[in-house]
Amino acid sequence: MQIFKNTNFDFLHYKWPFIGASLVLSVAGIGSMILHGGLRYGIDFKEGTQMTVKWNGTPPEDKIRAALSKKISGEVTVQPFTDIGARDEVVIGTERMGEQQMAAARKTMQDTMEATFGDAQSGKLDFNNAGVSEIADRLTVPLQQAGVQLSDEALQKLAADLTTFRDTPPRSGLISTFDQLSPVPGVNSAIISVLKQQCYAAPFKILEVQMVGPKVGGELRTKAVLATLYALGGMLVYIAFRFEWIYGVAAVVACFHDTIITIGLFSLFNKEITLTVIAALLTLVGYSMNDTIVIFDRIRENLKILRREPLESLINKSVNQTLSRTIMTSGLTFLTVIALFLFGGPVLHGFSFALVVGIIIGTYSSVFVASPIVLFWHNWADNRKRTAPAPVAAAKPAGASAGPARKSPAKAVK
Repeated sequence: MQIFKNTNFDFLHYKWPFIGASLVLSVAGIGSMILHGGLRYGIDFKEGTQMTVKWNGTPPEDKIRAALSKKISGEVTVQPFTDIGARDEVVIGTERMGEQQMAAARKTMQDTMEATFGDAQSGKLDFNNAGVSEIADRLTVPLQQAGVQLSDEALQKLAADLTTFRDTPPRSGLISTFDQLSPVPGVNSAIISVLKQQCYAAPFKILEVQMVGPKVGGELRTKAVLATLYALGGMLVYIAFRFEWIYGVAAVVACFHDTIITIGLFSLFNKEITLTVIAALLTLVGYSMNDTIVIFDRIRENLKILRREPLESLINKSVNQTLSRTIMTSGLTFLTVIALFLFGGPVLHGFSFALVVGIIIGTYSSVFVASPIVLFWHNWADNRKRTAPAPVAAAKPAGASAGPARKSPAKAVK
């Protein structure tokens, strides 16, 4: 399908305004990073607390974020799991609080969650987030009052059986009603009645709390940079092998151009760099490289067909011939990421922003950055060949005869 047929736009005529715009954006972005003392990294790349929470149903991400933001100073992020089987789990990230101990950080976050989504004000124990000893201590006196006589050992075993049943799939740490515990050995109606009086089942289960220290954050930043560099290096080798080395250099320079401008805009708009943004940047690198390869492939085909065509005119024809494909792929992808940017919510905001900017920058860089680099190189190489001095004939030794050499008499006589 072709939207544009037989177009003849002189794209390379406008290369300098676009190159100038790229230089301005690059300098502005780098200047912003210098003024801000670097990029604004998310919790994934800096010191903070991460809590994995399983939810009974669809996690209310906005409500979780709002509740923790009111109680905890600093930035709070809520990222859902997209893996199959973990769609009811979220990772809540906060900047490091005043407490230095893991238990204190966990308690602060758990108390906030229970106050917002649980029934902590009733004074009951949260069964879904309680341990064996907490449950046993809470049930000791009420069970005696209800006429259920259990030794300390039997009570500990009962609490252990209850938590084991709770944590076994398909419940995986969450029960919605205490009647679900009736299959547990030794549990009768009296015990369930006491559980209902003394405990409540919160709609969430805190699976894990981790502290992300500065060393871990530094390692993540290093690995993110290396992943991007490895991707660019691999593409450079591939394009240099498939085309010529100058095509590989042009494509990688264009990808560097796209990445630098996108990261610079993150700094200019004071947006944070997270792992999802790194994923978007790697996606952008592959997308921009693919667009550039399509144009380069058409240039290579036309070099065989239009051998006497000036290179600038040949590149313009190649870009015009791939224009419909570029509009179709870039345009449809752009509509998708715009929808993500507008309606995807705060979790996908950084990811979609990187792709929105990257598609715009990556599309024009394939035409106005990568292609001019190839053109400049070939023009420079041709000029160098034309201006190279002609080879000078070797000078003859003094006294040498200008005519043909004569045979010596001895060799002339047979």
